[in-house]
Amino acid sequence: MAIKERMSGNEAIAYAMKQINPDVMPAFPITPSTELPQMVSNYIANGEMDTEFIPVESEHSAMSAAIGASSAGARTMTATSSAGLAFMWEVLYVAASNRLPIAMAVVNRALSGPININCEHSDSMGARDSGWLQIYAENNQEAYDNFLQAYRIAEHKDVKLPIMICQDGFIISHGVQNIELLEDDKVKNFVGEYHPEHYLLKEDEVCSVGPYAITNFGMEGKKAQAHAMDSAKKVILDVAAEFEKVSGRKYGLYEGYELEDAEYVIVAIGSVCGTIKDAIDELRSQGVKAGLMKVRVFRPFPAEEFTDAIKGAKAVAIMDRAESYSSQGGPLGSELMAAMYRGHLKAEAINIVYGLCGRDVNVAEIREVYAQLKDIEKNGAAGREYQYLGLRD
Repeated sequence: MAIKERMSGNEAIAYAMKQINPDVMPAFPITPSTELPQMVSNYIANGEMDTEFIPVESEHSAMSAAIGASSAGARTMTATSSAGLAFMWEVLYVAASNRLPIAMAVVNRALSGPININCEHSDSMGARDSGWLQIYAENNQEAYDNFLQAYRIAEHKDVKLPIMICQDGFIISHGVQNIELLEDDKVKNFVGEYHPEHYLLKEDEVCSVGPYAITNFGMEGKKAQAHAMDSAKKVILDVAAEFEKVSGRKYGLYEGYELEDAEYVIVAIGSVCGTIKDAIDELRSQGVKAGLMKVRVFRPFPAEEFTDAIKGAKAVAIMDRAESYSSQGGPLGSELMAAMYRGHLKAEAINIVYGLCGRDVNVAEIREVYAQLKDIEKNGAAGREYQYLGLRD
């Protein structure tokens, strides 16, 4: 019997962490992820977790300690946001190249500057090429469910890569919603025990983690990472199918909302998708064939699956909560438009940057996006390919 609760996104992920009960958690506080190490340390102090909590002096140290713990054979997790993730930059690449299945809760927040503590995807999107898997949530339930699936994906023999479970700062992390929790025994059985094949403290094996890669071998190591990233798509789907059996909740690489016959499609990530769904419901009642493709998995980037999902659209708006400063738009727009080109899709496509520094997006603004897509179908997208939503004049 599922446990019905009301929790914030941070509470939900902390509860998932408690249920998984990994071996080690090094962490350093930063808003809006500070509650995660705080809640975990409380669980440990109260005897509800056996995890070894390591207080460190910085986020760089947190990831360095996580690399050390994971290299030694421990199931390891951490959490961070914004500048904390940026401070980890150097060692994010080390964790991925060492093929360490560390799980990290990323509570998305704008990178400085200007100094801002509100929601933006610039932190995790900035790390998109570091070799980490990335899964995003629309709401608190998805944040909880995604973290329960994280280790099954990252630790799989065909993957062995670190994973970021991302949720929108404050909107999800601090907003309280109804949620269904799984029982502890179901989580334990689903996640399973961690049995790494190679690790530093293995008694009958001598190994090295993170040695210098000479020219003859370094490129092959990079290719092996790329191959693991490709393999992760199937693993993510397989784990989601197993999770559906124990939870009743279905997940994939993306979620389609009124997408099957949609002529005008928005592609987006995270909490804004709830607002988009409300706008779609209104427009559908008026006979407008509006739809949404909600990106759940950004790394690996499921280009073929995404383009297949929107191939019937006449016009597409790709929404980015991050600015790439490429004069072309944001990262999701760049990657999906490239995929659309390779897939020979004929739909007109525009890239909309929205919600920077936590700016709200409302249903009326989303309706205007769909109205613009209808006009683009008739008159083309010239001059509108890259734009901001909700910008003050």
